[in-house]
Amino acid sequence: MRSWIALVSLTLGVWGFENIDPQTFSKMARERDVVILDVRTPAEYSQGHIEGANLIPLQLFKYLYLGGKGIGEKRVLVYCRSGHRSVTAAQTLESWGVKRVYNLEGGILQWKGAGLPLKR
Repeated sequence: MRSWIALVSLTLGVWGFENIDPQTFSKMARERDVVILDVRTPAEYSQGHIEGANLIPLQLFKYLYLGGKGIGEKRVLVYCRSGHRSVTAAQTLESWGVKRVYNLEGGILQWKGAGLPLKR
């Protein structure tokens, strides 16, 4: 029975954050009251990042608590290189009570593949 529950959880998703494509991410990033978090390393960030993104490497998340710091009710867009670290960041944000979290599916690699601009 437990394995069936685990399979359903993996299939349906336990977390409430939403994976979104680069075009949707780009559109949301230009709207008001949005926080954009880049959870890559500083070296990756310096090679190019999405305009308006705040660099908070995933390694620092365990030392932060952002839910009560003015972003709890805002839409939070999160991304990394390929979409794996940002899933961890999205899960962490939700565990802190952030209600509207969006993960860039495929990360910055998919963003570049879609021909969307980066800032240096």
